[in-house]
Amino acid sequence: MKSLRASQHPLSHSQQQLDVLDQPALPPFAEKLATYGLNPLRPTGIEIFQVNLGKMCNQTCAHCHVDAGPDRKEIMTRATMQQCLHALAQTDISTVDLTGGAPEMNPDFRWFVEEVKKLGRHVMVRCNLTIIVANPKYRDLPEFYARHGVEVVSSLPFYEASRTDRQRGNGVFQDSIEALKLLNAVGYGQPGTGLTLNLVYNPAGAFMPPPQAELERDFKLALQKNHGVAFNSLFAITNMPISRYLDYLMRSGNYEKYMEKLVNAFNPTAALNVMCRNTISVGWDGRLYDCDFNQMLDLTVESTAPQHVSDFNVQALNDRNIVLKQHCYGCTAGAGSSCGGEVAA
Repeated sequence: MKSLRASQHPLSHSQQQLDVLDQPALPPFAEKLATYGLNPLRPTGIEIFQVNLGKMCNQTCAHCHVDAGPDRKEIMTRATMQQCLHALAQTDISTVDLTGGAPEMNPDFRWFVEEVKKLGRHVMVRCNLTIIVANPKYRDLPEFYARHGVEVVSSLPFYEASRTDRQRGNGVFQDSIEALKLLNAVGYGQPGTGLTLNLVYNPAGAFMPPPQAELERDFKLALQKNHGVAFNSLFAITNMPISRYLDYLMRSGNYEKYMEKLVNAFNPTAALNVMCRNTISVGWDGRLYDCDFNQMLDLTVESTAPQHVSDFNVQALNDRNIVLKQHCYGCTAGAGSSCGGEVAA
């Protein structure tokens, strides 16, 4: 099966991917939820305001569901950030989760963090680590993060160079270790500092992640012993069958088997705790989505709900039905998967 990117199909890439996801002879996700009385899936209340600051990135990772890279031009403007701040000010949403691409490459990134902190909200930044050492202008990011009490969440595919570099590019592991040491030096991952550094693991192939607790133990032992690096928690995230990862599954002939694995591992307890129930995702252009994965497939929130952050209404958004497609099986397989790792025991 060839990659979607090689196709001359006139539809958008996201529509092509949705068409592929609908092809296997697997039960529709909404029907699977219905058998457990969970359809429609409804929000439990918005607690996390996730903002994609742009698709520009200094890396081009093989598993990236954002399809981010140095050539991407989509980036959030300060005007849209102002709309996000206005929306936040009208709510008691406690956490703002900044993502990309590499969110730090947005020229208004630091200004936005400072403005969000003025509102008294907890800020998380999804940092790819290598951005810290990629250019001298980013070298002081650890100090900036520490000064504002930002929680840092960073992807590290494995605690060995070979597997990390295979997924993210040559030299990425060593650069990541250097960045982790800089974060440790200002207090991140250290007892008593209150500065949280969490790592994210994504499988490098067509399989689901091992148990999160076991992975965290192995990562902590290996990184401390071999590199003197410490961190707080590790999040194990199942790769979603979208974007570059879907292209990989199709090229390698693993797509049908992978989808079957996800369906067979469906866990209703995980479905109860998926991130779309307490999160709203804001695209780089201000459009609203149930989650980061729906955002990458251009699946905006239900049409009866506000579609743009400029029209943000937390009550209307809490009353919406969540938009479901076949990729949602990725969040409900096994122990479940979210931006914060496992969601079910």
